[in-house]
Amino acid sequence: MAIPLKYNVRNLFVRKITTGLTVLGIGLVVAVFLSVMSLSEGLARVFKASGSTRNVLVLRQNSQSEVQSGISRNQVPLILTLPGIEKNIDGNPLASSELVVMLNLKKIDGGASNVTLRGISEKSPLLRPQFKLIEGRMFSPGLSEVIVSRSISERFKNCRLGDTIHFGVYKWKVVGIFDAGGTAPDSEIWTDVEGAMNSFKRPSYSSVLVRTTDKASRDQFIAALAGDPRLALEGKVERVYYDEQTSTAAPIKFFGIFIGVIMAIGAGFGAMNTMYAAVSTRTKEIAMLRVLGFSRLAILTSFIVEALCLALLGGLLGCLLGILTVELALSGVTGTTNFTTFSEVVFAFRLTPKILLTGIILSLFIGLFGGILPATQAAFTKIILALRQIE
Repeated sequence: MAIPLKYNVRNLFVRKITTGLTVLGIGLVVAVFLSVMSLSEGLARVFKASGSTRNVLVLRQNSQSEVQSGISRNQVPLILTLPGIEKNIDGNPLASSELVVMLNLKKIDGGASNVTLRGISEKSPLLRPQFKLIEGRMFSPGLSEVIVSRSISERFKNCRLGDTIHFGVYKWKVVGIFDAGGTAPDSEIWTDVEGAMNSFKRPSYSSVLVRTTDKASRDQFIAALAGDPRLALEGKVERVYYDEQTSTAAPIKFFGIFIGVIMAIGAGFGAMNTMYAAVSTRTKEIAMLRVLGFSRLAILTSFIVEALCLALLGGLLGCLLGILTVELALSGVTGTTNFTTFSEVVFAFRLTPKILLTGIILSLFIGLFGGILPATQAAFTKIILALRQIE
């Protein structure tokens, strides 16, 4: 026969102070864990939302990123003759030769970081449908003009509309602000590719972005590119390329889990303390439960359920604190370093239902860890010794 659940719930509220402190401790652990996990999710979301399965990024063989790649000018016409490339209404291939350069810029709140300057051709915006110019105008080819993502303009000095970006002896006037819908270009500055190549004395492009008509033509293009001995290039599906970049979020996720485990152990000992106190003050009750016919298993289960209820309250409080933290204190955009390109990645914290569920599960593990030993002690308390304490 099981002990009624209301018995355990009632006992939690009898010891209001110890219950409250334990719930608060578990709640803080869960809130910190959720905050770090939402950071990791926000960073990974940028890469997951970027790219298209129809776009192919052409890079030099064995290049892990565009920064490490190089494609000569005379290779581009050969790339555009390969089968599978979609054409626009004028019959021209939908492809964009691009250059990627790192600029070290000062942040508004102090410090500095590398920002991606991407030289693009006129077809580049067509290959990135999330792109939207929200202020100013498009840059004019041949002039030292740039358009800057809204996120970068809010985080770095001299990147607002009308400002002039200085990098060494180079200067670019900001003539437009764009938004890329939370994708990778939100961490970039765009300018004319030919102007960028002339400014930085670069003889080759970093990459060529190609739009294919469908999956079959995409695979045909990639195979033709790999099989052409004149090129020594490889094609990566743009979506796959950005999936590979999600490794940037891995250290943060590991850090969050590591910190969560360490803090969870501490909170587990706190819960264990509370449950041991509950057992020591309820020795008489436990003895009477045994006399009334409740088995050791029923008492063991009852105290574990009580510890889980305690932890669940802490988990719910942690979720509430986590939501308030992300929505109020961490609602803006932030940034970190992409360890593949060593450039700034701008993103927002994202707290998903899956992360909240993980926080609840973490709290229940804390409760189980903190409750199983005290519950065992309660279940195996000798009836005779316990009854002797009854006056």
